[in-house]
Amino acid sequence: MNVLGIETSCDECSVAIVRDGKEILSNEVATQIDIHRPYQGVVPEIASRLHTEWISPVVSSSIQKAGLSLKEIDAVAVTNRPGLLGSLLVGVNFAKAFAATLQIPLIGIDHIRAHLYASQVEHPLEYPYLGLLVSGGHTVICRVNGFDDLDVLGTTIDDAIGEAFDKVAKHHGFGYPGGVVIDRLAQKGNDKAFLFPGPSLHKGSHTYDISYSGLKTAVINQLDSFWDGTSEKSPENIAASFQRVAVGILMKRVHKALEDTGLTRLSAGGGVAANSLLRSQLKQLQGVEVSIPSMHLCTDNGAMIAALAFQYLNRGETSGLDLGASARVKAFKHSYP
Repeated sequence: MNVLGIETSCDECSVAIVRDGKEILSNEVATQIDIHRPYQGVVPEIASRLHTEWISPVVSSSIQKAGLSLKEIDAVAVTNRPGLLGSLLVGVNFAKAFAATLQIPLIGIDHIRAHLYASQVEHPLEYPYLGLLVSGGHTVICRVNGFDDLDVLGTTIDDAIGEAFDKVAKHHGFGYPGGVVIDRLAQKGNDKAFLFPGPSLHKGSHTYDISYSGLKTAVINQLDSFWDGTSEKSPENIAASFQRVAVGILMKRVHKALEDTGLTRLSAGGGVAANSLLRSQLKQLQGVEVSIPSMHLCTDNGAMIAALAFQYLNRGETSGLDLGASARVKAFKHSYP
């Protein structure tokens, strides 16, 4: 089965074709980074307009790169939640027209679940395993029992990890996109130049919950309070110190979750899964089989949408032509004892 996957949840216009949920025949990504860089963040109106202009040629390019004809496309999948509503609607409406014209199945896909599934395309893990979603909008630790069966252990109670990276980079003028720039600067910095604090979660928080608001505030508004007094207050040192603590907060929860659940397999997904320090520390976990997607499958991409869709389609599940889009999904609720 050749599934065409469309991803337009934010500022990446991506279309991929994946065969039988495993073989990526094409994965085209038209990025808007340079266009949004002057604003130091994604401008929703610009993003949706560009998706409207780009989606048709990106779809054509993906089909051509895959070496297929339209008749060889067996189904179309599209991200329909969560994300920027205007951007989502461009992809959803195109996918519905595409499916109706070719008279092939259509299925809407949850962007978050797709990120959690991305590593299964390249390095499949047996279920269950510990899932780690780290992106600009979400930070989730969960037990993954199946491709659509998740038990949430912990989530962010305020800022997502990617959001913290972006806000710190924007405040200090490091550049855009924040996560990429901070990772690059940190390679040349002293990660002990600033001894930023970890979170002190309020009473009643779940064991695996995560908070980045305090760390973000310290780096933005209280820099001098945590300076070692001798190191240079350089972008490199600020980035390295911040990144060390940000990743450390996450890894502390990961270690505890692995210990408490007894799981010996772990998969990470989302844009922050491309962070070099996080990747390194995850791969160093002792006695744990770790699967992390290649860089091009960490960021938003159509391949993860098509691959996950194959699992639903193989189970006989499809969407109707009345498929809509949703900017949000229900808040993650803890579903693990």
